[in-house]
Amino acid sequence: MKKQRIRVYTLNAFAKTKRGGNPAGVVLDADRLAETSMQKTAARVGLSETAFVQKSAAADFKIRFFTPAAEVDLCGHATVAVFSLLFGLRRIQAGKHSQETKAGILGVEVQKDGTVFMDQNLPFFEKAIDRREVAGSLGIGLDSLALDMPVQIVSTGLRDIIVPVISLRELLIIRPDFDKIADISKKHGAVGYHAFSFETKHKSTAHCRNLAPLYGIPE
Repeated sequence: MKKQRIRVYTLNAFAKTKRGGNPAGVVLDADRLAETSMQKTAARVGLSETAFVQKSAAADFKIRFFTPAAEVDLCGHATVAVFSLLFGLRRIQAGKHSQETKAGILGVEVQKDGTVFMDQNLPFFEKAIDRREVAGSLGIGLDSLALDMPVQIVSTGLRDIIVPVISLRELLIIRPDFDKIADISKKHGAVGYHAFSFETKHKSTAHCRNLAPLYGIPE
């Protein structure tokens, strides 16, 4: 059987320097690929997400996102990577575009300098999660979680367990038990944890750590 050759671009989204950012894989013209081929490719690439760009009857492009372990409905940094690549290859012009995803049809804007902005769905706030269970899976005590905010499932396209941590120090010293995090995520139908603190290193709004071992992304 003849092997299928698949060209994968890798780009660092949100990068201020060549060493920074969040890497994503991008496969263009992916209409001919079966879902099994997409999953195998994403696993071989090994990045948190690889995006596959296809034709769409409802938007400018249809994009499917795969982690090394499974397909997810949406990925922000991979979306930025896709449209940055399309702009860099002159397949699109600066302006407003749209992508069909499993989270819905979402707008994307590319500015003249290549900066990419993407729309997300409004946040949907779901049930609160047992704080003790989540703290235990992170190797921290209950007093390390912020009292004025719940540990809660929230989604703008992906269901994550949002975990407010009291300080940057506490966020940096968590000791994740990835098996427990995967079990808790699976039990609640979530992709993983999004732990954050309002204390930051670089004058940002929040410092975040994302843990999704259920989908093959330890962190």
